[in-house]
Amino acid sequence: MEQCKKRRVVITGLGAVTPIGHSAKASFAAAKEGCCGVAPITAYDVSEQRVKLAAEVKNLRVEDYLDKKEARKLDRFTQFALIAAKEAIEDSGLDLADAKEDHSRIGVTVSSGIGGLSAIEREHSKGLDYSFDRVSPFFIPMSIGNMAAGHIAITYGLQGMCTCPVTACAGGTNAVGDAFRQIRDGYADLMVCGGAEASITPLGIGGFTSMRALSESEDPNRASIPFDKERNGFVMGEGAAILLLEEYQHALARGAKIYCELKGYASNCDAYHMTAPRPDGQGAANCMRLALADAGLQAADIVYLNAHGTSTQLNDKAETAAVKQVFGEAAGRLQISSTKSMVGHMLGASGAVEAVFTALSVFESVILPTINYQVPDPDCDLDIVPNQARQAEIPFAMSNSFGFGGHNASLVFARI
Repeated sequence: MEQCKKRRVVITGLGAVTPIGHSAKASFAAAKEGCCGVAPITAYDVSEQRVKLAAEVKNLRVEDYLDKKEARKLDRFTQFALIAAKEAIEDSGLDLADAKEDHSRIGVTVSSGIGGLSAIEREHSKGLDYSFDRVSPFFIPMSIGNMAAGHIAITYGLQGMCTCPVTACAGGTNAVGDAFRQIRDGYADLMVCGGAEASITPLGIGGFTSMRALSESEDPNRASIPFDKERNGFVMGEGAAILLLEEYQHALARGAKIYCELKGYASNCDAYHMTAPRPDGQGAANCMRLALADAGLQAADIVYLNAHGTSTQLNDKAETAAVKQVFGEAAGRLQISSTKSMVGHMLGASGAVEAVFTALSVFESVILPTINYQVPDPDCDLDIVPNQARQAEIPFAMSNSFGFGGHNASLVFARI
C-alpha cells in the first residue's frame, strides 16, 4: 500500500436518476435548460396533508434496468442506486471481468439518510391489518440504509470496503469524500460512491411537515426557491447519483475518460442544534476552509460553488454568511447556484447528485442556474446565477452539504 504518499483521484464514471432525468447526462442537460422537477405528488393521496408538491422521479420503468423479480425484493431507494451504479460503471468503460482488476481493491460507499421508508410504512400497515409475523421476509433487507451499497457490491463482486455514511443531508458528500480518501491514501484503487433516497411517502412528508421544514406552496415554480426572499421551506426530492472514482495512474493506464479531479475534502460538525445550522455559519465556514487546505488552494481559486441551498430561511442565510467569511472580497466574484431549485432536496442523495452536477460543470465549462429566482434577499446577496446557465471556464469548484445534527461536508473539484 502507498499510505505515505497521497495519490491523485479522478472521476471516470457518472450515473444518476433524478426528478429531471433518468441518467446523469439527461439530468445535466435538463439542468442546463433550467428544468423544474417539482410537481404535484403522485405516489399517494395527498388530500389529507398540507404538502402537495415534491420532486418525484417520473415515468421510470424499473424493469427496463433491473430484473423484474429481483427488483420486487428491493426498496425504491436501492433500485435507484443500482440503476445509477450500472450507468456509472458502464460510463467509465471499466471491465470488471478483466483479470487484472483486483476486486479486493474496489470498494463501495453509498449513503442514504432514511433508507427504505416505503417498505417500513407498507409492512407496518400489513402487520396491523393481519399479523406482524406475516410481514415480508425481505422487510429488513429492504429497509436498512446500507443495502444500496451492499447490493451494488454483490452485483459487481466488489470486495473492498463497503459502507453507508448516515449523516442526514451531508451523507452523499461524505460518501464521495470518504471514497476519495480511500483511494488517495492507498487503501483502494477504485470506489463506487454516492447516495440514494426515496422518502416521498405519507410518513416522510408528514414528519418534515410537522417540523415546518417543507414548503407548503402549491405553485411548483415558487416552492423550491433557494436564496429568494420568499422561500418558505424545502421540497422533498428523490433519486440517486453514483460516481466512479479512480486512482489517476490507474485511469491513465487503461485509457479512461476523465471528467475532472477530486482535489480536496473536509467534514466537521456545528455541535450546535439537532436541526438548525449555526446562524453565523461558523461550522460551515470552517469546513470549507479545511477542504481548501486539503486541496492546497486559496478561496480565490474557486470559480463555482454548488451550494447546499435548501430554500429554508435559516440555511440559505447561514450559508451566505459562511461563504462571506471564507471568501472575503472574493465572495462577490464567486458564482454560486443551488441545483435543489430544480431537483428538490434529495436528503442523503443530494450531495451525490450535486457532485455529479459539479463534475459535469467543470468538464463542460457550464455553471448551472438557480431557477425560479424572483425576489432578492439582502441577507443572501451573492451571485447565485439566477434563472439561466452560464458558460465559464471552471479550473476549481466546490460543493457543500450540511445536514441535521450539524454535519458539514465540502468537496473541491479541479479541471484536468
